[in-house]
Amino acid sequence: MAYEVTSTRKRPQDFDSLVGQEFVVSTIKNSIEANRIAHAYLFCGPRGVGKTSSARLLAKALNCEHGPTPTPCGKCDLCLEITKGNCNDVIEIDGASNNSVDDIRNIKEEVRFHPQKGRYKIYIIDEVHMLSKSAFNALLKTIEEPPSYTIFIFATTETQKVPATIRSRCQQFHFQLINIETISKCLKSAAEDLNIKADDDAIFWIAKEATGSMRDAYTLFDQVVAFSKDNITLDKIKDKLGLIGIDQINAIFTQIISKDMNKVLTSLNSMLQTGTSVEQCIKDFASYFRTLLLIKQGITDPNILGIQNKDIPELIINTYTSQQLEAGLELFINLYRDIKYSINPRFELELAINKLQSLNQLASPTILMEKIANLKQEIVNEKEDLELKTIQAKPSINTIELQKQAELQKQAELQKQAELQKQAELQKQAELQKQAELQKQAELQKQAELQKQAELQKQAELQKQAELQKQAELQKQAELQKQAELQKAKIIAEQQKTEETAALRQQRSSQNNLFTIDKLPMIIDLMKNKYLNVSAACQKISKVEQIDNVLVLYTPVNFSLTIMKENERIIRAAINRICGYTGPIKFELEQVKPKAQNANFNDPFVEETRKMFRGKIEEVD
Repeated sequence: MAYEVTSTRKRPQDFDSLVGQEFVVSTIKNSIEANRIAHAYLFCGPRGVGKTSSARLLAKALNCEHGPTPTPCGKCDLCLEITKGNCNDVIEIDGASNNSVDDIRNIKEEVRFHPQKGRYKIYIIDEVHMLSKSAFNALLKTIEEPPSYTIFIFATTETQKVPATIRSRCQQFHFQLINIETISKCLKSAAEDLNIKADDDAIFWIAKEATGSMRDAYTLFDQVVAFSKDNITLDKIKDKLGLIGIDQINAIFTQIISKDMNKVLTSLNSMLQTGTSVEQCIKDFASYFRTLLLIKQGITDPNILGIQNKDIPELIINTYTSQQLEAGLELFINLYRDIKYSINPRFELELAINKLQSLNQLASPTILMEKIANLKQEIVNEKEDLELKTIQAKPSINTIELQKQAELQKQAELQKQAELQKQAELQKQAELQKQAELQKQAELQKQAELQKQAELQKQAELQKQAELQKQAELQKQAELQKQAELQKAKIIAEQQKTEETAALRQQRSSQNNLFTIDKLPMIIDLMKNKYLNVSAACQKISKVEQIDNVLVLYTPVNFSLTIMKENERIIRAAINRICGYTGPIKFELEQVKPKAQNANFNDPFVEETRKMFRGKIEEVD
């Protein structure tokens, strides 16, 4: 028996087995129970969340021999055929490869025919957003007023690409991403079915990497089973797939906090030596900063964090503020964007890791502006206090003290001015640095746009080449069709010529087998025993002629002519037997001049007739 992948083996066979889509399941089941079945459905949502499976289940529920029912039996012939995918009344179409107007016209032609076995003829069109605009227009009238026995089910991952005119004619169902907990339960069930031991951490990692897609989770599960055999652990996954574990990132951040950059770079080198790409490292560090930032906001749900809250030490969580974590996250997001144009991606990563050393001392621009504003307010307050003290001073203060106070005040003002100037310079440097970063981002964006334009131009050229190639193929097909028509005409001409030759041969054969007067005695002798009256009538044949391929037999006696016409079939068979003649035969009355009758002359025909009736006959004028 052929191997069956987990995603196929675990495909739901009833609505109760469809996980993560409770709203869709309950709505469809209620509509079936209330007999409110729509003529067109649109299932939209991310990949691998059960859109096609739901379409098959709906087809099974409507065509089940015990239905329509929200709980199809799965055992009747129609249910089994739909499960195997060979039911003639449930047609699955790939919209990506059948997206032309001709394909839709074929569907419109097939819709006219009733289902062969089931109640409904159901069309499941997957990736319907791939249909062309003309194909959508051709489908409009059909899905608006289809026959009562026809149902359309469309599935798509990009609802916005489906025209509004199509969406308005369908009942829309939005499928959601499946949470990590639900995926983990399904993966554990799959492992138990295969008698495989799987650690919770490994199952959680597979569920997290699936990003809400059950099919992706089963596919990754099959890959992990292939190299883990009967025991799935997170260490094996990290070792075989070259992944960065949370423990390695925790170790690097602990070393960064302790200012031990030698160990930091050594740990980073060990990561890269295991086969982990620079891009994967950047993504993992960005995800780590995101997790820290969410924890700072008080979020502890593993479905949102992507990891267990207990996996990150409190030391790392308490070291950084939310503003510092935002700066670190922005650093790695920009690095992932810039790494595509870098001549040395690894150097860029090492430089970013080195910048993390001063991350806990970094203040955001908002905090800097607040500190500058507070410092300005302190200077103003001190100046006002000093002026107030000067006004309230007693007149007994001598000139030396006043001069000393003035000098101290002047020095304080100069010192504050120097500090303000220094702060202004720092702020100016920060603004210049920010402008430089913005300029760099603008240049990178411009480069990306130029690259995108080049790609679009290349795609246009490829499309043009494809059109030219298609035109050449069409021209070639037209030439081949023309040659086929010429050959067909030639064959028809040859057949006509052959038929004409056969007709000519038959005509010649008929001419060669002509019946003449000298063969008349053989005809008379042949019919004498069985058809005496016909034989006697034939004795009166006086002349035989061939006129326009018609054999004409003449007789001067009316009675003989009447008998021969009544027995034409017998005479024709006798002539054919004697000489092989198969052409038409005609009997005519010969006009002869009356002659004086000899008294002693006995008419042979009369004599034969007399013998036949065994009596006398009277001749009447």
